[in-house]
Amino acid sequence: MDFSPLKAALADVVAIPVTPFAEDGSIDVANHRALTRRLLDGGVRIVTPNGNTGEFYALTPDEQRLVTELTVEEAAGRATVLVGVGHDVPAAVAAAEHAAEAGAAMVMVHQPVHPYVAQEGWVDYHRAIAEAVPELGVVPYIRNPLLAGDRLAALADSCPNVIGVKYAVPDAARFGAFARDAGLERFVWVAGLAELYAPSYFATGATGFTSGLVNVAPAVSLDMLEALRAGDYVAAMKVWERIRRFEELRAEEQSANNVTVVKEALSVLGLCRREVRAPSRVLPEERRTEVAEQIAAWAL
Repeated sequence: MDFSPLKAALADVVAIPVTPFAEDGSIDVANHRALTRRLLDGGVRIVTPNGNTGEFYALTPDEQRLVTELTVEEAAGRATVLVGVGHDVPAAVAAAEHAAEAGAAMVMVHQPVHPYVAQEGWVDYHRAIAEAVPELGVVPYIRNPLLAGDRLAALADSCPNVIGVKYAVPDAARFGAFARDAGLERFVWVAGLAELYAPSYFATGATGFTSGLVNVAPAVSLDMLEALRAGDYVAAMKVWERIRRFEELRAEEQSANNVTVVKEALSVLGLCRREVRAPSRVLPEERRTEVAEQIAAWAL
């Protein structure tokens, strides 16, 4: 298969949508559709339902399938859908097969959460998923700094549908080395730690970056992408300075508030309830005030 259109789609702002909850705790279907349309109307062209900002690990399998279907329906003809899958191998394969049936183009394989991950076992895990959906592009989500680049290359040798990588180790030098060990031109490299790391990762080989911020301010994320594509790091860092505190709030306490801050911002804008599921938790009042101040400064 020719995966070049999917590779081109990955080299962009890869939006990780939130999953809005209704007052009774269920997924707010109407609001989910509205938030997805807002992303698309804002210029987003690739979305990842069931990503970490979508609270993947707090959703039931039925809810994950619902989120996939809602996103595919809304994105039809307007954006590429990259569905997050994970957990044990049978669950990840079933989710990937459902993504294919629903009409998604790619799957992002969440980092294995097993406490004991061998490098060859990592290859086996991803191979099982990729082989189950040979028609889909497959994007491993890498957060393990010990994984060697040649293991990714070995995976792609047997699974040509492994076409991109979401790399989320907070070390630009390690990323640059890993990408070159795996094959810089062989994969699309997506900076998986969002806007704060995007400039440094682009400097060492990335051509796309993930974003949760894009839920709140699509134009801001797209401004950074435009600057990075042009090699204008001065302009990119001006965007970086603008959103720095917001992203720092998300990163506090080992990213405990990653989703919470985004939902709080959407709540300030009247677009989404602030509620999140455990083990995440709603922000304390003083942090809510700070998020509101950040949003006001952006003049959205």
